[in-house]
Amino acid sequence: MSTVPEIEDAIKRLSAEEREVLESRIISQRFGLDNLGDPERAELLSSLDEADREIEEGRGCSADEVRKAVRSWAGR
Repeated sequence: MSTVPEIEDAIKRLSAEEREVLESRIISQRFGLDNLGDPERAELLSSLDEADREIEEGRGCSADEVRKAVRSWAGR
């Protein structure tokens, strides 16, 4: 299998579960931590740790607050 159409045909034959696994792997390869440089990875992990601490301390945001913030970032 070496052409895009052949690969697409093979993907169509996968079960929904197999397709989901494949999609997860592709997304992980494209956007996963392994694609970040050391400084970016450290910054991301630090931010996630900080967010986790804030949630544990009850300083998190509600889903509505997040939606409003995202709308403002997107200019809507």
